[in-house]
Amino acid sequence: MRIVSLVPSATEMLFALGLGGDLIAVTHECDYPPAARELPKVTRDMLPAGLTSAQIDAAVKERTLAGESIYELDAELLHELRPDLIVTQALCSVCAVSYQDVRRLADELDPHPEVISLDPHTVGEVFGDARTLAEATDRRDAAVDLVRDASARIDRVRLAVRKARRPRVAALEWLDPPFAAGHWTPQLIDYAGGEDVLGFPGEHSRELGWREVEAAQPDVVIVMPCGYDAELAHREAEMHRDELSAVGAGEVVAVDAASYFSRPGPRIVDGLELLAQILHPEAVPEAGGRALTVEL
Repeated sequence: MRIVSLVPSATEMLFALGLGGDLIAVTHECDYPPAARELPKVTRDMLPAGLTSAQIDAAVKERTLAGESIYELDAELLHELRPDLIVTQALCSVCAVSYQDVRRLADELDPHPEVISLDPHTVGEVFGDARTLAEATDRRDAAVDLVRDASARIDRVRLAVRKARRPRVAALEWLDPPFAAGHWTPQLIDYAGGEDVLGFPGEHSRELGWREVEAAQPDVVIVMPCGYDAELAHREAEMHRDELSAVGAGEVVAVDAASYFSRPGPRIVDGLELLAQILHPEAVPEAGGRALTVEL
């Protein structure tokens, strides 16, 4: 099967299902696993490089309000590749090429490829997507193994923290302006033994003000700017040191959102383990990811 993935999380899921050899093209943001970096790219970013977080937010709002995508799809290359399956999403206009653009182009291709849109809002739906892809690609056994392993790891974390005190957590997926992380992140915080004081499970991320963050009285602030790695997140937090200090939390940490939180793929379980290690190091002493402390 010839597969094109237009979502980094879908690329990760396809590789996890043993379909890396079937992928013939991915997005310019698909960087995991490393083999994905070697595949042809069928998208490019329409925003200029070097923008601040406030400028990125303003540019995204301007383009989406105008009905314009922030990504461009290489239609000519897609015609040449002749895919059997295109995997995309309609969950977030900021995260990938517009679903309408993909659907329109797919209708022009000959032969017409199947188009699957993955739109998870919860942890369960993330792994439901593994089953959806498996059904379309005849990888049912691989999906069963993937979901079983993820479920076992989630259960181990929940068991480890079940009797621990639950700190109040503010997860910020953008800082200028601040956004409370939504979708699956509040669930991950709950599973990790925390209480999310800003986000709502399964709901969209939402813009708020710093006074609202402060009023929520979090014990811990997790800085997880969408698409940023831990180092960039830490730098962004330092640029907003005054605002974060005013929140009054006892601990502020920056994490790799691009790997473990922004993308609804297999590695959200790594994100869960990292959150549990941040909130309850005595119960979960080891985790695969890194958390960088922000000195206020």
